[in-house]
Amino acid sequence: MNTNVSQNASVHTADAEHHDHGEIRTFGFWIYLMSDLVLFSVLFATYAVIGFNSAGGPTGKDLFDLPYLFVETMFLLVSSVAFGLTMIAMHNGKQKQVIIGLIITALLGLGFIGMEINEFVNMIHDGAGPDRSGFLSAFFTLVGTHGAHVTFGIIWIATMIGQIAKSGITEGISSRMMRLSLFWHFLDIVWIGVFSFVYLMHVI
Repeated sequence: MNTNVSQNASVHTADAEHHDHGEIRTFGFWIYLMSDLVLFSVLFATYAVIGFNSAGGPTGKDLFDLPYLFVETMFLLVSSVAFGLTMIAMHNGKQKQVIIGLIITALLGLGFIGMEINEFVNMIHDGAGPDRSGFLSAFFTLVGTHGAHVTFGIIWIATMIGQIAKSGITEGISSRMMRLSLFWHFLDIVWIGVFSFVYLMHVI
């Protein structure tokens, strides 16, 4: 009888410790997201100050192709929708659908990054590199920082695909997927700000 009580107490203690660790990780991740928010706020503020200083060089109106940017934006927005559906599949315990959803999300993210790299290469080839003016320095820094975050997100997604394929949908993996979901949707929101504040303000 005492043995059973002791075993139950040990199980409850282990569960409580696991729950506490999960809460600490989630809290730590929120702190990370807030620090990222501060980072992007500083970059947006910098762009607001020098983003129209073209120093006699090309402006956004000369460089930005709105239809191209619309397609690029749709890659990221649709990837966010795909991730949302993936999270629904995860909550329903559908491992195969989760893996497929993550693959689709990663491919859409890769499409976004590919178009962004192509944009950067063409701009630099045309003499509109980050050293040309304050506008271009601020542009490459802000957009490039966001692109680096998306690249990291894709690597994280690839890691989760491997973990889910190996271990299934465990409590730990579900917790990591929730944090990844927050990160991916955060990048989506930041990009909407970039598209509106950086691109549209120059083109329209």
